[in-house]
Amino acid sequence: MKCTFKKTLRYTMLNAAQRDLVRATAPVLKQHGVALTTHFYARMFQHNPELKQIFNEGNQQSGAQQQALAMAVAAYAEHIDNPSVLAPVLTHIANKHISLGIRPEHYPIVGHHLLASIREVLGAAATDELIAAWAAAYGQLADVLIAEEAQLYAAAAFKQGGWTGWRGFVVAKKEVESSEITSFYLRPADGGGVPDYAPGQYISVRMFVPEWNLMQPRQYSLSDAPGNDYLRISVKREQTGNIIGQVSNLLHNTVNIGDVIDLAPPAGDFVLHQDRTTPVVLISGGVGITPMMAMLKHLVKTGSNRAVRFVHGCRNSDVHAFKDVVNRLATQASSVEKAVFYGDACPNHSHDHLGYVDLAKIADSMILPDADYYLCGPLAFMQAQIKSLHAMGISAERIHAEAFGTGGVAA
Repeated sequence: MKCTFKKTLRYTMLNAAQRDLVRATAPVLKQHGVALTTHFYARMFQHNPELKQIFNEGNQQSGAQQQALAMAVAAYAEHIDNPSVLAPVLTHIANKHISLGIRPEHYPIVGHHLLASIREVLGAAATDELIAAWAAAYGQLADVLIAEEAQLYAAAAFKQGGWTGWRGFVVAKKEVESSEITSFYLRPADGGGVPDYAPGQYISVRMFVPEWNLMQPRQYSLSDAPGNDYLRISVKREQTGNIIGQVSNLLHNTVNIGDVIDLAPPAGDFVLHQDRTTPVVLISGGVGITPMMAMLKHLVKTGSNRAVRFVHGCRNSDVHAFKDVVNRLATQASSVEKAVFYGDACPNHSHDHLGYVDLAKIADSMILPDADYYLCGPLAFMQAQIKSLHAMGISAERIHAEAFGTGGVAA
């Protein structure tokens, strides 16, 4: 089966009958996809345990990764006649893959276990014809991703100060930004340069988690403007004992100045559009402020004359990171205006409004004609703000969003 699949991956093209077979499975995948992907991950890790260190164990244990993959597989089946519809999603996946070190040799392994899982979960319904159709479909998808990832790897390797894979960085400074968020200033341990990156991108951090006996990668947004001799991430400490907070707690509790941690090169497709002159509206919730800081600081640092509006929501002053920096930038640059919402009543005046972020409440000053809107934060926050923007007539083409969590950047 594995040898046959490797040949399929490279040489078999989908024909009309196979597309019909794959498309017909979309309703089944929507209904039973999580059962399939749960079986798939368990099977793959049983036979190829070395791949565990590539995947987020917290998302595995919570079921978030299985849900995300099930949705992706169903979407691919549904759009098998025109997979170009999924191009933005595939670009997002390709960026995530290079940040995790996924290489072409991993695709046959994944494909082998995916096809075997389809046969084992669907039973008699998984005919030889259906398996052959899905082998061709997966091969088509794999070739697209491998090609795009090759370009991303080459771009990362050949830029000044660039690299691929993992590279040691020294913690040069550790700075508390709020009761939950701490910044880590990271410089190359080899004494080499730091690559340029697009504001909004992230890096992967790899650490050993004793509780799971695994190396674990996590993605964290770069929270400072490019052009420095360091990379900065600003990490929210998740609650102790939370399965999604293992790495963030290790960073907060055990990583100190002078320690060396492994980083993958900057990646990600949620970036500031620097080729535009349109106004910029940055909208964030909680730790979603981190990529917005890179965008805001870059715009001010480069002397951009684009109008900038900075909207942020958090619980209260204790968890409000970068408030002094944002206040200073808003005072320093006449093009920048801010609006801060606190969910809890607060005795000081660090906020401008009380309650959840309400764009309609600040529309007169913060919603600008022809602006590009960049949103980052928890999924529910994102959904609420996008709905609000649509209600105010903002087109989807003007809204650029990154949800923290599975499929987005891990907090």
